[in-house]
Amino acid sequence: MYTTTDTARPGGIRNAFRRGEDWLDQRGKWAWIAAMVLGFVFFWPVGLALLAYMIWGKQMFARSCGQRRHHNHDHSWGRHAMRAGQHTGNHAFDDYKAQALRRLEEEQEAFEAFLQRLRTSKDKSEFDSFMDERARATSAQDAAATEAKPETGARSGEY
Repeated sequence: MYTTTDTARPGGIRNAFRRGEDWLDQRGKWAWIAAMVLGFVFFWPVGLALLAYMIWGKQMFARSCGQRRHHNHDHSWGRHAMRAGQHTGNHAFDDYKAQALRRLEEEQEAFEAFLQRLRTSKDKSEFDSFMDERARATSAQDAAATEAKPETGARSGEY
């Protein structure tokens, strides 16, 4: 009769990979990048495998590897922006929020209209100054051309 002892951790190699993935996730995106670079330095197929896993496992393009799965922080602006239109259940607050958003949109439209008027007036003043400068240059050229042109009735040598 044989007796066996269980010296290996339960779960096998997959459990070890999951623990390693969890460990890297806790440390963030830079830990994944460092592991990939070290994989390339020591044994390039390991670095290539990590790169492929990061790309196809969506690790590289996630905001934060560790916070995506383990932490549920709501401090990113993207999550707040998606909730801006949702009702909270408090009717007074929802009315106030809708009123404030409408007021901010009206102020933004008024400010954009002001900026457009400002740009238009600046363009008009620049165009007017260009036309004035061009008119002065043209009149100076006309004056120089009439002074350089001899009179037709005068003979040479006569004043």
